[in-house]
Amino acid sequence: MATHNDFGKKAENLAVEHLLRNGYRILSRNFRFQKAEIDIIAEKDDLIIIVEVKARSTDAFMLPQEAVKKSKIKLIVSAADHYLEEYNRDQEVRFDIITVLPDEQKNLVVEHIIHAFDAFDAN
Repeated sequence: MATHNDFGKKAENLAVEHLLRNGYRILSRNFRFQKAEIDIIAEKDDLIIIVEVKARSTDAFMLPQEAVKKSKIKLIVSAADHYLEEYNRDQEVRFDIITVLPDEQKNLVVEHIIHAFDAFDAN
């Protein structure tokens, strides 16, 4: 497996650990629908939380969350709709992004951006 794939998997694992520590229940990982993949589907406070994990080795060019473009959001929303239908879930949905970046000491820092898609119009 390529080094960037290893880093991405490590970032997803850190995101899951972060969510579990904060009272989330993990429902699914790497849920696929057509061309879309949802990294993590979780539940907390009767909400379904759709989580996109973005990791970068540096933020010199852009912040990790800036890599989530409108086209990616549309795919994730479509996959989330399919998940809700397939699993007969009738709950409110929230879309979050968890970023993973190294700090100056090369420690990986997890940031959880709640309601991350609210600023976007996915239509």
